[in-house]
Amino acid sequence: MDHRARQRRLQDALLASGAEALLVTHPPNLHYLCGFSGSSGALVLGGGRRVLFIDGRYTTQARAETEGVRVALASGPLLEAAAAWVSRQRARRIAVEAQHMTLATRAAFARSLPKRVRLKPLDGLVERLRMVKEPAEVALLRNAVRLGSALFNRALKVIRPGVTEAEVAAEIEYAARRAGAQGMSFETIVAGGRRSALPHGKASSQPIPNKGFVVLDFGVILGGYCSDMTRTVHMGRAPRQAREMYEVVRKAQERALASVRPGVKAAEVDYAARQVLQEAGLGRYFTHSTGHGLGLEIHEPPRLGKNQTEVLEPGMVVTIEPGAYVPGRGGVRIEDVVVVTRKGCEVLTPTTKELIEL
Repeated sequence: MDHRARQRRLQDALLASGAEALLVTHPPNLHYLCGFSGSSGALVLGGGRRVLFIDGRYTTQARAETEGVRVALASGPLLEAAAAWVSRQRARRIAVEAQHMTLATRAAFARSLPKRVRLKPLDGLVERLRMVKEPAEVALLRNAVRLGSALFNRALKVIRPGVTEAEVAAEIEYAARRAGAQGMSFETIVAGGRRSALPHGKASSQPIPNKGFVVLDFGVILGGYCSDMTRTVHMGRAPRQAREMYEVVRKAQERALASVRPGVKAAEVDYAARQVLQEAGLGRYFTHSTGHGLGLEIHEPPRLGKNQTEVLEPGMVVTIEPGAYVPGRGGVRIEDVVVVTRKGCEVLTPTTKELIEL
């Protein structure tokens, strides 16, 4: 990864915002900008200089991982060390990550600065740079998606009536670790029967039923990047109504996939999926956005939802995951990861979307 190039792009964006320096503390942003993967750090960029303040836990790690920054061991609180450095640079307008800094932290940082310094809240400055992935990032995401997708086969072997949702999730997560995953992208979702109508039905102690849908939504972290996929299977032979519901969701997902290309607004992708469900009488049962960005975090911009005006660009990596959730009956969701290309998109998820009956 060319962290120095990322830092230069951020410096240009910072100058355009009217700020003279920026304080970065959100761990994924630290990782993106300089390679540091620790859980706590404070990076200050300004005047062409970049200093990463860390505590004693990360001295060796930070110096081994980082590029383009000077690593400084703080003798006290990280923000106090960052404030002291900013004061010496004589900067007057310091930008902070508005969406990642609490009011209490902002107040404490302000108290450590000279009265002449003004804080400028900026929203998503680094995240906007992260939206368009570099080829090396796409390669890492591709690897994470492949590993995550392979776990579906393991899930199919352990899903059977009477086995609890939590046991299925545990088998998936154990297989992920054995395959080399750093961890799971989020808490694994396994929801069977009526619980499949819960869009985020985290794995519970409930047993897998003899009949009905089972939604499986999981992802892994590999090389620092997240995967995300959802497949829905049916226990026993699916009745006509269930099969029709599944096919509508699959059609909605395919319609959304076909709409992904450069120049299209995020809301248009959402509308493509939502229109199919609406025409089939399932529109009111689709209760979330069609997708989201994916990368160092499981949820990143852009969000593919109603009224979202972000325009898709080549290199963006997003999920496409429409669903329908009928209380008392069950739910279906199908999710793939795609990368926006110059002419359309490439689906990274290799797993079948045919209805599987167990």
